[in-house]
Amino acid sequence: MSQAAQAVPSERHDANTGTVIRITTVAAFGGLLFGYDSAVINGAVSSIQSRFDVGPGPLGFAVAAALLGAAVGAFFGSRIADRTGRILIMKIAAVLFLASAIGCGLANDITTLVIFRVIGGVGVGVASVIAPAYIAEVSPAHLRGRLGSLQQMGIVLGIFLSLLIDALLAHWAGGAANELWLGLEAWRWMFLVMAVPAVMYGIGAFTIPESPRYLVSRGREDEAHSVLTSIHGDRVAEERVARIRETINKEHTPRLADLRGSLGGLKPIVWVGIGLAALQQFVGINVIFYYSNVLWESVGFSESDSFVISVATSVTNVLVTIVAIFLVDKVGRRPLLLVGSTGMAVSLATLAVVFATASKVMVEGQLTPALGPVAGPVALIAANLFVIFFGVSWGPLMWVLLGEMFPNRIRGAALAVAGAVQWIANWAVTVTFPALSNFSLGLAYGIYAFFAVVSLIFTIKMVSETKGVELEDMHD
Repeated sequence: MSQAAQAVPSERHDANTGTVIRITTVAAFGGLLFGYDSAVINGAVSSIQSRFDVGPGPLGFAVAAALLGAAVGAFFGSRIADRTGRILIMKIAAVLFLASAIGCGLANDITTLVIFRVIGGVGVGVASVIAPAYIAEVSPAHLRGRLGSLQQMGIVLGIFLSLLIDALLAHWAGGAANELWLGLEAWRWMFLVMAVPAVMYGIGAFTIPESPRYLVSRGREDEAHSVLTSIHGDRVAEERVARIRETINKEHTPRLADLRGSLGGLKPIVWVGIGLAALQQFVGINVIFYYSNVLWESVGFSESDSFVISVATSVTNVLVTIVAIFLVDKVGRRPLLLVGSTGMAVSLATLAVVFATASKVMVEGQLTPALGPVAGPVALIAANLFVIFFGVSWGPLMWVLLGEMFPNRIRGAALAVAGAVQWIANWAVTVTFPALSNFSLGLAYGIYAFFAVVSLIFTIKMVSETKGVELEDMHD
């Protein structure tokens, strides 16, 4: 019997589920801020465009600016955390989120808005790699998939809250561009409200223990034993400390040179991580959450109806993420990815056909698709099916796999690279969508459908199952 097979039963017996859920929930709260910060601009896009008088190109850059910061945060966050600890990095991320909320809400020009979007993006990037790593390091193997999915649950809840708050603020003000409180427009309050969860995240970071793996790496084995005892019980804690020590003794400080291998200059497992990170974004999911209001308005829906549709879509995303959490440790990672890729390809292809074949009307000097009584509902159903298939598969499972799939000795460096690639891919999709949609929405969704098919082939050929395998047993 393998070491992984032997370890799981003892953890099933001794794991303090309540404790591990509490501390992983706090860590995953960074995901909520990640989701809120990413999607909050959805309700403000039109107002920002008119307030600062910017065209599609600068507008796309302003929306995507946070993602450039996220790429930087993801690349350096994991490496810094290996030196300073996971908890300190969470506290720093909370401060960055707070600064972004205030700075974006009070920005008087597009440049200031972009600067503070980038600052918030750094916080997003840091949270995106630290939470999965921390959760994987403290979770029992038989719960790791579900607990790792809490990161995505935080993200989708953050998206839901941001879209709901956007809708409520716009409703109370009679429009996102109208003045609401203290002489500030509603769209500004959409950003300012993020200060509340940012402060909560910072406070929460003071209430959870440091990662046992980091503690052992710094020679603080008594503290690591105490943390593991509170999670797994004394019997398992002793064994886990010994196994962590054994793997760390074989390692050195993570560095990018460790990722070199025989496949295109990198280890195959690193390419798998890069592929997962890039494909999760190339299917175009964040077009739904960053631009849905503008998209639905452009094809004939009112501003208020577009807000309602966006909120309903985010609720769907939350519900299917809950389903994924229940399935990931029962069904496994790979089967869910295969189902998700297939469903995304079909639903995106449907959207591509609907938009490509729709009649065109002139709106504000621009030809845009006009969805009729049949095409409109079909597009709405297809968009929500896309969200369902993504939310039950690639949404949470990409983060679960990145947190657990790499061998311990390269996890920090590999996470840095994969995390940065994820955000660069997100940026590329986000910044190109305004111009691409102006040219042809059918083409845009056709490209996303193509990458959904690629994700299916990639999963079949490259992704291995990691359900129930201990982190110390992950190999290249």
